[in-house]
Amino acid sequence: MNRLLSFNRNGRFKIVQFSDTEYMDEAGKLNERTAKMMSDVILAEQPDLVVFAGDVIGSLGCKDPEVSFRNVVATPEELNVPWVAIFGNHDSEGGISREHLMDIQLSHAYCVAERTAEHVSGVGNYILKLLDSSGDRSAAALYFLDSGSYSPLPHINGYDWIHRDQIDWYVSQSMDLKDDNGGLPVPALAFLHIPLPEYQEVWNTAVCYGEKRDEVSSPRVNSGLFTAMVEMGDVMGTFAGHDHGNDYWGELHGIRLCYGRSSSYILWDSDIPIGARVIELQEGSRAFESWLHLIDGTIIQEQPAHLPVESNHP
Repeated sequence: MNRLLSFNRNGRFKIVQFSDTEYMDEAGKLNERTAKMMSDVILAEQPDLVVFAGDVIGSLGCKDPEVSFRNVVATPEELNVPWVAIFGNHDSEGGISREHLMDIQLSHAYCVAERTAEHVSGVGNYILKLLDSSGDRSAAALYFLDSGSYSPLPHINGYDWIHRDQIDWYVSQSMDLKDDNGGLPVPALAFLHIPLPEYQEVWNTAVCYGEKRDEVSSPRVNSGLFTAMVEMGDVMGTFAGHDHGNDYWGELHGIRLCYGRSSSYILWDSDIPIGARVIELQEGSRAFESWLHLIDGTIIQEQPAHLPVESNHP
């Protein structure tokens, strides 16, 4: 789909983030519940964009990963809502490549993702520019980054990290937007699947809002993406999935580090309601609003506060 995204006449742009939908062939009833939740949230919120924040499918549990992927994204497709997907560690485990998944994604009518940046690590590094309500200029930007799967180095356990060439690509894009905006940073958000190491830091050192039922499964290598975002001054918030039991957010050095809300009962406690994170941008403002929308229709505007567990030394 070749469609320009823009703020509406009221200067608003709304995003619904679904995290870890993890469709699997053998999970028919659970897939149906997830699809019903997604449809209900989209119809209620009327978003301008749907973001699937990784682990769209649990490919190891799929006989046909392509069919599973198409089944997930059928919901926004059928509702004629623009959408994009980034990939998580489970998406390409079961014999399907990220390159193939990107081709599948781009074949859909309402997908607004871009081809992945050339000569950059991973699949699915791209930027979407949001035009102002008059359609004249870029008023905000959305960065999408492939956080990879597992560590590429045998002596380092755990998950992959954002690589240096991805950070360089982000900085280049940010600088171009800044140059086109009279030398001022363009307000931006960033989406990736695996949380940055700073997600643990913000929980330890700042007041956070929301639940933390899982460990922060970030990479053991901190490659510096967050530092680059602080230096560039454009990214207002980052949005991750991956850790199904976490839905908190906190602010660190002027950037809000946010989890989504688990969007699938697969690999998750069926007694805890699934849902989505909703994000709303205001044209001309370097801020955003965000809330949770649960499967039963509950809207959570104010999440419980968590006080820091460590002293925050200067």
